[in-house]
Formats: sequence, C-alpha cells, structure tokens
Amino acid sequence: MNQKNSLGLNKCFLDLDNPFELFQKWFEEAKKKEINDPNALALGTANKEGIPSVRMVLLKGYDKNGFIFYTNLNSQKGQEIKKNPNATMCFHWKSLLRQIRIVGTLKQVDHKTADEYFNSRAYESRIGAWASNQSTVLKNRDELLNSIEDFKKKFKDKNNVPRPEHWSGWNLKPLSIEFWLDGDNRIHERLKYILDEKGNWIKSLLSP
Repeated sequence: MNQKNSLGLNKCFLDLDNPFELFQKWFEEAKKKEINDPNALALGTANKEGIPSVRMVLLKGYDKNGFIFYTNLNSQKGQEIKKNPNATMCFHWKSLLRQIRIVGTLKQVDHKTADEYFNSRAYESRIGAWASNQSTVLKNRDELLNSIEDFKKKFKDKNNVPRPEHWSGWNLKPLSIEFWLDGDNRIHERLKYILDEKGNWIKSLLSP
C-alpha cells in the first residue's frame, strides 16, 4: 500500500506549505525521468478579445517570484501578452504521470536578466533571434536562411552578439498552482495552492 501524506494523497505530494518547494521536487524528478525537454510547458494566452492561443515553450528559470520563459516580443504571444498579461502554464510529465497547472500574470523580466540568459545561448540561437521575425509570413524558406547568413556576417564575433531589443523574457507570477497525479480508473489526485490577499498559500483538495 502506498504511503500517504496528511491529506490522504500519494506521498509524492509531500506536506509542504509553499508550492514552489513542491514544484522543485517534482521538476527535479522530471529532469531525471522525462526523455525529452522536461522543462517544456504549454503556455496559454489570450488576445484582448479573449480568443485563446496555446503553444509549447521552455521554462528557463524559476524562483519564489515566478516562472520565466523567453521569446520574441513581437511574436503572436508577445503581442497578446502586452494587451492581456493573464496567462496559464501546464507541465505534463508522461513518465511520472504528473501534471502541474499554473495561473497568474506575466511581467517582462529586467534587462540584466534577459542579457544574462541571451549571452548563455549558443551562437546560432543568438543569431536566430535577430534573423527571425517570429510569427510573420515567409515568402519562402530561403528568405529566413538568407537573413541568418546576413546576421552571421554582421555579428562575426561569436562572443559579442548583442541582445535584440525585441527579444526578452516573461515572468509568470502565480496566483494558483495545481499539482495532479494520474489515478486508476480516472480517480486522479489533485492538490491546489491559491494565493490569498495576505500573500499566504492556501491548500485545497480537488475532486478528480
């Protein structure tokens, strides 16, 4: 018989008051077991009309202040976020049969944080940030490839490629975080943390 925590959930939910601590535990397990991109997440945004859009992005940092990813600020998601900062993230780790859903608001990271991450990327990725007008229509594939070659000529020094002004990161500050574990016969286990007005995390069990 599986051990349970104080709420009667599987022991993997632990007994923690801070959801960031539980996220860290689950994320570390995912990095050991998930075959590809354990930091992949589905990011949901909506435009000013409320029409939703979802795409996969990669988590590039997290702490008590939120969860960070990077993108072209002029892309579809970048334009949507500027007009409607409400967003949601969903991690799904099939290898662990676990899922985490995060709801909150997005805020652009500071220039220093964006610069540090940009400079840690491979040369080709930094060039790609300049060459690609993300989400815009291409006449053909050669248009993009030619742009890449042009920027390689412009930035020949692989150690000195400046970050484009149109490229930065977004930090999702969570208002709620839900942890989900697959259960037999679809009797899943769910634990939700909600941030109250005083800045305290309140835990609740959810029906599957």
